Amino acid sequence: MKIIMLGAPGAGKGTQAKMISEKYGLPHVSTGDIFRANIKNGTELGMESKKYMDAGQLVPDELTVKILLDRVAEDDCKNGYVLDGFPRTIPQAEVLEDALNKLNDKIDYAINVDVPDENIISRMSGRRACVNCGATYHIQYAPTKVEGICDKCGSELILRDDDKPETVKNRLDVYHKQTQPLIDFYSARNILKEVDGTVSMNEVFESIISILG
Repeated sequence: MKIIMLGAPGAGKGTQAKMISEKYGLPHVSTGDIFRANIKNGTELGMESKKYMDAGQLVPDELTVKILLDRVAEDDCKNGYVLDGFPRTIPQAEVLEDALNKLNDKIDYAINVDVPDENIISRMSGRRACVNCGATYHIQYAPTKVEGICDKCGSELILRDDDKPETVKNRLDVYHKQTQPLIDFYSARNILKEVDGTVSMNEVFESIISILG
């Protein structure tokens, strides 16, 4: 079972990907993690990627797909995997599809965790992070015992730049421009499944289970 997770930043697709991974015993394949592992291990693909990253450029799609295929060719992926963070654009989806076709392989499900922008903005702007130990909280869903103070180490909590409403809005604009078209791409291939991401984490997961069986 090969699954792609789709959804806007802050929709909770990474959390769902981890839960799917645990329930079905499938590797959770995050492109960010693969890049870091390849760079850390000094692989040829890792070093090539690092050149682009160090120059502040995006890693080309072909190279990203190479690294990804390298990862999903490993033994732990033989029964499937959950892709998180890739593809982000139509060209990436096309390169991935072509590469899998050559291996006589394909994606089984593209699951879109659907959450309206206004929910995401309020969800992310409510996040707080500890300046000292990095623990994260949410003023509404996971508040601390004492407002603004970390439960674990007693340090001050901050609203990270990434979670500020204006930053979130910019990220959502990029998402709608680049990634939203993937919804149509996978819908045309009859593998798109949508779940309501505004309900609780466990309810979202139940919806996904009913799709995957």
